[in-house]
Amino acid sequence: MQITEQKRMIQELKYYKNKMSREDLYNFEMYEKRTKDDEDLDRLSFEKLQEIYSKYIKKKSKSDFDHLFKKKDSDESGQ
Repeated sequence: MQITEQKRMIQELKYYKNKMSREDLYNFEMYEKRTKDDEDLDRLSFEKLQEIYSKYIKKKSKSDFDHLFKKKDSDESGQ
């Protein structure tokens, strides 16, 4: 399961390469090469990849967008 998680995180982080700090970019490129070679990351490397992932990719819940799609009240539309 770790290899699929690793590939998914690498794939999503590719879009954020230009926003990464120099150290994060260096580590990410190393992890990317290791993933390309179908090599599992060790525990410490995987934890570092998770830190980079959580730093650059912010997941939003669906409830954050509910206010954008709510229908207007009948009071507001009547005015």
